[in-house]
Amino acid sequence: MFKIITLVACLTIVASAQYYGGEQGAPKAAAHHDEDYNAHPKYKFEYGVKDAHTGDHKTQWESRDGDVVKGQYTLDEADGTHRIVDYKADDHNGFEAVVKTVHGHH
Repeated sequence: MFKIITLVACLTIVASAQYYGGEQGAPKAAAHHDEDYNAHPKYKFEYGVKDAHTGDHKTQWESRDGDVVKGQYTLDEADGTHRIVDYKADDHNGFEAVVKTVHGHH
């Protein structure tokens, strides 16, 4: 389930990057309508799950400052490995993710 949520989050980032590709940083929709929008969006969130009963252990954090989004999620795999995904997205480089797998994580 976490993989599906992560995929949806990544697709949302890509879709929002395309949406904010309008003139002078304005959303494309705002370029054609008199809608309010935040010229410099900024947010930050994080969460974690550590369920001893199911063994479900995962974390995620993400921040956005203007058109730059950075984040990381981690999860413990069923085979005992620990996956760490660092990602970022911006107008210059697009979406980039670096996946690391740590074996023998306890």
